[in-house]
Amino acid sequence: MNVKDEHIVAEKMTEQVYQTAIIGGGVCGTALFHLLAEYTDISDVVLVEKYDALAKVNSNGRNNSQTLHCGDIETNYNLEKATKVKNAAAMVVNYTETLTDREHIIFKFPKMVIAVGDDECQQLRARYDLFKEVFPSIQLLEKEQLAEVEPKVVFVQDGMRPEPCIALAVLDEYTAVDFNQLAVSFVEQSLNNDRNFSIEFNRKVDQISQHDDLFHIETSKGLIKAKSVVVSAGGHSLLLAQQMGYGLEFSCLPVAGSFYFTPKVLNGKVYTIQNDKLPFAAVHGDPDVLVPTKTRFGPTALLTPMLERYNRESFFDFLRVLRLDRNVVRVLWDLFKVSDIRNYIFKNFLFEVPGLRRWLFLKDARKIVPSLTLKDIKFAPGFGGVRPQLINKTEVSLMMGEAKINPGTGIVFNMTPSPGASSCLENAEKDMRLVVEHLAANIDEDKLQRVLHH
Repeated sequence: MNVKDEHIVAEKMTEQVYQTAIIGGGVCGTALFHLLAEYTDISDVVLVEKYDALAKVNSNGRNNSQTLHCGDIETNYNLEKATKVKNAAAMVVNYTETLTDREHIIFKFPKMVIAVGDDECQQLRARYDLFKEVFPSIQLLEKEQLAEVEPKVVFVQDGMRPEPCIALAVLDEYTAVDFNQLAVSFVEQSLNNDRNFSIEFNRKVDQISQHDDLFHIETSKGLIKAKSVVVSAGGHSLLLAQQMGYGLEFSCLPVAGSFYFTPKVLNGKVYTIQNDKLPFAAVHGDPDVLVPTKTRFGPTALLTPMLERYNRESFFDFLRVLRLDRNVVRVLWDLFKVSDIRNYIFKNFLFEVPGLRRWLFLKDARKIVPSLTLKDIKFAPGFGGVRPQLINKTEVSLMMGEAKINPGTGIVFNMTPSPGASSCLENAEKDMRLVVEHLAANIDEDKLQRVLHH
């Protein structure tokens, strides 16, 4: 069944009270929709999406790096976090094993993180010794071995690049996902049952309120009532939470990422070592599953006053969730006091300036492919999303990773920056358990373990 078929979209809203309403049709919201349909006895669920199709914002393949983050090559993850991310990503791989058409959803490419220079090489060798037991498929590639897998990383016009260069690599695993298609598959798999699971497209949620044990969801097309609600709408999750008086201790600092295309110079995903002083991802090069003839480099990291990259109306929503006060100013001041962060933010601002950006970005991209020239680099207009980075105003700190607001009343709000898409099923399982507990419903634990956790 195709999720765009008109008959799956409810044309009218009655006084029906849904057991669960999910706000947001990205990969996280649709993952929960699927788990509730496949592993619980909940009889009626509605998914509410403000656009006319699924996964049109950050889950769209144009707006993310299409990476299945497993924690092995992301050097900003310690072993504990990497192990957690690995288990979450495995759920996505296990899910796709149930599909007959997984080849257009999940992809195998080599992936690696490279070290350039003596200091980085020493750091990567130490990481290999620490990580190899948890990640048995990871390999330490010396310069000559690296050249066999990714020749453009090592070779320049007159031979091998002069600097010491090694890599931690995984060569035969699923490493890329079209998260848009993953979201579509979650819904298609969920509609093949005789229960009342439906989708409401083109319904923008304006406000949620609680009346006794029911939630009233005010939308652009009328009222929806539900006994439980899960909001997975990026930065707008915080906006809806704060309208109800929750999450007032948080402020949202959206970070936009842009990308650049080059000719196809890489066979797989090539990451660089993260600067520990920076709360942003280091530049990497990736095959693009939507543009297979190109290599995509990025992302940059630009502080932006919008909750959605290409939706100017979200500027006003940003002002509402910024909640600017002296604690927010203090966090921003603490960030800008660090010279690495200050210089990085300024450089990424210049990455957005036509005429300068290609020349400036070339230097970063050359760390991965030293033979790149200016004519190889093309800015990718329309590519890049927004990560809702949260500030905890009580602790006066920038929060890293996903955030969940759960007041314990039957409503949950998710803010899921990277690697939220890779962890979509793990996060959905947490929400499923909260919903089931609130509704006194049941989970088929045996099936869940057999399919997603084997």
